[in-house]
Amino acid sequence: MNESFNLFRALLKGLAIYLLIVLLFTLPLPNLGGLSAYNSLFPGRPRLPFGENPAEAYNFSLYNLDAMFASHEIAAGPKPADEFRVLVIGDSSVWGTLLRPEETLSGQLNASAPTYCGKQARFYNLGYPTITVTKDVMMIDYAARYQPDQIIWLTSLEAFPLDKQLDTPLVANNAETIDALIEKYDLPLDPNDASLIRPDFWDRTLIGQRRNLADLLRLQLYGVQWSATGIDQIYPPYPAPQTDFADGDDKFHNLRPPLDPSALAFEILAAGMNHSPAPILLVNEPILISDGVNSHIRYNFFYPRWAYDSFRDRLKVRAEAEGWNYLDAWNIIPPSEFTNSAIHLTPAGENLLAQTILAALQPSCP
Repeated sequence: MNESFNLFRALLKGLAIYLLIVLLFTLPLPNLGGLSAYNSLFPGRPRLPFGENPAEAYNFSLYNLDAMFASHEIAAGPKPADEFRVLVIGDSSVWGTLLRPEETLSGQLNASAPTYCGKQARFYNLGYPTITVTKDVMMIDYAARYQPDQIIWLTSLEAFPLDKQLDTPLVANNAETIDALIEKYDLPLDPNDASLIRPDFWDRTLIGQRRNLADLLRLQLYGVQWSATGIDQIYPPYPAPQTDFADGDDKFHNLRPPLDPSALAFEILAAGMNHSPAPILLVNEPILISDGVNSHIRYNFFYPRWAYDSFRDRLKVRAEAEGWNYLDAWNIIPPSEFTNSAIHLTPAGENLLAQTILAALQPSCP
């Protein structure tokens, strides 16, 4: 009987352990993105993690906003009392494709070392290499927790088509955040859009989160190599952007002239501008003005002239009507200072843009 009882107890223990393991693997997993070795074991990154070749760049893309920001230098600690904090928001041109951190717009703004309101300005690169207005509003809203004093928001027409607002992976993989923004700002976006990725119960469990957990761990491990080398992307020689357009195509997405403003994200832009946690300088970022074949039809790969000219006119009118602080820098960079895209600049181009922005940036002090 003793033997039978001991066997029964062993079976009960085994069953209890099995059920505990099953429970641990199937319970919804909390968001662990805020746990980071950055800003403690090694420094915070000067730009948000992004990349496609982690073995060489010590960097890669993930979609956990908490993890992304926890790895950034802005999360190093409380905001210093003597810091005038400026967030620089935008696309890959702000993030700095092909540029080292000190060569980016934020890096060159910091090198100029301006002071505002008796405080030293520090510019934080919160650009991210996808181009939609909705992504930028999401970043501005998230970054409010870091107490900005000023925001510089660079954008361009390619960020505006309504039919692409939810397609970018960073937006699509943060459906709950987008839901909250739609409700908070009454955005003209459909929360039932198929582009938004909505995890089910099993996707939220330890089993379903295996890939995301692996990404969080990889981000920490690559921090060791990044902090030792300073490398966060591959730096090939600068290629030349496309300047010839043989077919004479004048289409912009699925739009034809005249430009239909209702097909563009002007209301999403307005939500970001009018509900910002800090004053915004809105910048229509520089674009390549090509002089090659059919350049009388297209400024560049992105833009037929009819669409871009109409966009500029409408953005100027909206900015004046809303009283926004607006800088139209579309044509300030010579073609020789663009690299692999109609919006990516050389270090010299970024320096010219930085000086133009500093001349326009006039924060109001309390």
